[in-house]
Amino acid sequence: MNAEAPRRVILDCDPGIDDAWAIAFGCGHPGLDLAGLTTVAGNVGLDKTTANALAVLEFLGHPGVPVAAGSPAPLLRPFNDARHVHGDSGLGAARLPVARGRAAAAHAVDFLIGEISAAPGAVTLIATGPLTNIALAVRRYPPLVQQVADFVIMGGSAGRGNTTPAAEFNIWCDPEAAAIVFGAGWRVTMVGLDVTHQALTSAAVEDRIRALGQLGSELLLPGLAGYRGSDLAGQPVHDVCALALAAAPGLFGCEPARVEVETAGRWTSGMTVTDFSAPVTGHNALVATSVDVAGFWDLVLDAYGRAATAIAAG
Repeated sequence: MNAEAPRRVILDCDPGIDDAWAIAFGCGHPGLDLAGLTTVAGNVGLDKTTANALAVLEFLGHPGVPVAAGSPAPLLRPFNDARHVHGDSGLGAARLPVARGRAAAAHAVDFLIGEISAAPGAVTLIATGPLTNIALAVRRYPPLVQQVADFVIMGGSAGRGNTTPAAEFNIWCDPEAAAIVFGAGWRVTMVGLDVTHQALTSAAVEDRIRALGQLGSELLLPGLAGYRGSDLAGQPVHDVCALALAAAPGLFGCEPARVEVETAGRWTSGMTVTDFSAPVTGHNALVATSVDVAGFWDLVLDAYGRAATAIAAG
């Protein structure tokens, strides 16, 4: 019997320390085929998120993965980044060489529409930044929502936020875009703080990362060391969770729900209001609520081991 073909993935991202960790996972996991990256302003500005995406791919030995730059600001609001968490570069204390390659000429929205519409049902779309590019894509080309194989985001929370008491950063950054995306008529798999705050790094995890050679010493651990602002027992690696769910959904517990995004609240703008008791006909989301933490780290570190071997092989 032939092995199952890898899942073709396009990652819309804002690198970002945890985005860089997610890209490394996507390059290393044999069940994922990272077919393209699109970038958005988020953790840092668009020029830096795009440069970081290119640099991380080249460092990992995947310069052929196309990168398309997208939206430099939210749909309606002033742009607020997260340099206070990710550092001025966006990659914490990691210092990668400037990429030799350049972003594609196409805008991220055009890239997304072109790639997904060319192969309906073949592409899993994963978004780990503000949802500006995705909102523009579904507004410009509504059939996109039927043509993706699956749509997964890292964002939101069924409970409390991390940027305000009510809102997680990616949704808070562009709540109007998030409202469009959740209301577009597809199922959004929401991998939010409910699970990312369970899948924390530990001393044991860091020890295993130290054994990964350049990948650990030049990207993963310096990034982690530059992560600021967490008061949890370990560091969350938010965006990795979204790719891990796509690769191994059995590690996660998910519940169907109705999710609405608050855009008007003085204190609650960006809140993902999650109703697990909504009627089935009203469900628009599958919300991740639990994760097998030991299984998660075994999965992630195995992928990193493969990525590290590829780097060492040149």
